[in-house]
Amino acid sequence: MLKPALQIKLGQRQAMTPQLQQAIRLLQLSALELQQAVRDSLADNVMLELEESGEDAQLSVGTATAALNRDEPTVKPDDDRVDDPWAEDQGGTGTTDAPWSADDQAPDYADQVGTTLQEHLLEQLELTHLGAQQHAIGRAIIDAINDDGYVVDPLETIAEVLKPDLAVTVNAVSGVLKTVQSFDPVGVGARSVGESIELQLAQLAPRTPGLRTAIEAVREHLPLVAAADQSTLRRLLDVDADELTRALSLIRACHPRPGSTIHRRDPEYVIPDVVVRKRGHRWIVELNAGAAPRLRVNPEYTALVTREHTALRAQLQEARWLIKSIAMRNETLLKVARTIVARQTAFLERGEEAMEPLVLREVADTVEMHESTISRVTTGKYMLTPRGMYEFRHFFSSHVAAADGTEVSSTAIRAKIKKLIAGESPESPLSDSRIAELLAVGGAKVARRTVAKYREAMRIAPSSERRAAHAR
Repeated sequence: MLKPALQIKLGQRQAMTPQLQQAIRLLQLSALELQQAVRDSLADNVMLELEESGEDAQLSVGTATAALNRDEPTVKPDDDRVDDPWAEDQGGTGTTDAPWSADDQAPDYADQVGTTLQEHLLEQLELTHLGAQQHAIGRAIIDAINDDGYVVDPLETIAEVLKPDLAVTVNAVSGVLKTVQSFDPVGVGARSVGESIELQLAQLAPRTPGLRTAIEAVREHLPLVAAADQSTLRRLLDVDADELTRALSLIRACHPRPGSTIHRRDPEYVIPDVVVRKRGHRWIVELNAGAAPRLRVNPEYTALVTREHTALRAQLQEARWLIKSIAMRNETLLKVARTIVARQTAFLERGEEAMEPLVLREVADTVEMHESTISRVTTGKYMLTPRGMYEFRHFFSSHVAAADGTEVSSTAIRAKIKKLIAGESPESPLSDSRIAELLAVGGAKVARRTVAKYREAMRIAPSSERRAAHAR
């Protein structure tokens, strides 16, 4: 007969505390997202306040760039980390000096807002040698072009829109339309998909193999082209399979919505999390002070906290957790950034071709953290260097075996491929096999298929197409 009994067992298990959950969440946030989280916390928690006069000091990319050119030391003379070549350049905080003086004349690197398709076309219209009436017709035509690049109104309607100010004929509108159809992007101003593709095909050299068949197929049998009915197309066009294949390849290379290649982009602002600069022979890694505003607990409200003030005590605890979580985030960012800089010094000195192979596991082992933590740290975090702004992940690349048994970064291989192609003879472009041979001479033994894969990833055409493009 079973009897109830009590047993005591000892064991260990991992528990995700609220503090740890908050630290992980903050670690995943970008600088902009962190600033928003801080603002939300300041609005909700009376115990929190900003250290710097209650103002949210944000360091812009422009002022952060000024840090790259500063030569005055910011490390205290008695700081025992002054000889550490990868140390942050501050005694204790690891942050750059703030606030910055108004004399810092650094350029503003905020992203430009892209133009709309209509603005792009109007700029080209202004450069044409058309009369005043033709310019007015051109503006009316551009107004009738949608974001895909197609004229959506009949020419008769466009002519009517111009009345009574201008008495123009449909033929006049049609004549100006031909001018608009010569604008960039190629294929814009068409009234149908077939016409747009035909306009794009017309830009090719007359002797391009398969061109005449492609134009006839688009003009007369576009539904069959869309249906990929090759047997019927071969019969109606009276061509063999090879000729049809060449024609269809030309058609597939055309853009069905040419206007979509020109679009307005919302500005994307990036705030660097760390700033890297060189002083003498050392590379200095600093936290961007404006990326994470410094918080403190409000001393006046803290003095009011008693056992009876349960709500205030809870907010005080939350405030301390947040401050500690941000400090942990900053410390982790610095550790990872300093490890990356130590590994990629050659890149900072010489550029992409000197990039060292690096994977998340290597950084995780160096800083003694889990690989998933490094993945969170390197996503959406940016480093401002003398070579530009880079996401942390830019410095990671796979290992490619070199001829001498060492390993080369795939990023360096891509840079070398791009450099070789940029310096090739246009009349005799380098094949993938030849590029592989040249890389091997330089010490990087890479297979031809690997060269082809990297070339395609960089959207560089094969040698045959580069030769044909030069011939045109």
